[in-house]
Amino acid sequence: MSVAEIRVLTPADTARMEQLLDVFGAAFEDPEHYGAARPGAAYLARLLGRDDFITIVALVDGAVVGGLAAYQLHKFERARSEIYIYDLAVAEPYRRRGVATAVIAELQDIAARRDAWVVYVQADLGDEPAIALYSKLGVREDVLHFDIPPRRRH
Repeated sequence: MSVAEIRVLTPADTARMEQLLDVFGAAFEDPEHYGAARPGAAYLARLLGRDDFITIVALVDGAVVGGLAAYQLHKFERARSEIYIYDLAVAEPYRRRGVATAVIAELQDIAARRDAWVVYVQADLGDEPAIALYSKLGVREDVLHFDIPPRRRH
């Protein structure tokens, strides 16, 4: 298998973004989260047009087989930015074939062009394939992650 194309999505690529959401839902075994309340094409086009949102897909025969969604975060303590890979997944038949490495390499190129300080990603404990991939590409930091809910006022 060779990846036919690595592509950075633009506002015109909402159908490919929806395909990537399907890949995420299947890969994370969470199709409800990635499909039940999916935003419409206008929302996706606005999102894909933002300077701080980056989506890269891998295409084989025109179909999305993997990709990532990332955010560029502008720092306040220094005049620099970091790029955070929010989600990255590859469809089961295309895993361990360099797809994830190829989309991350494209993100690294984007980060260099944008003069970003670092690209970072988190992996869940027990997700050995992700941990192995990210360990090949960068330096591991062991941190704790906390989800703090918004404070809703009535």
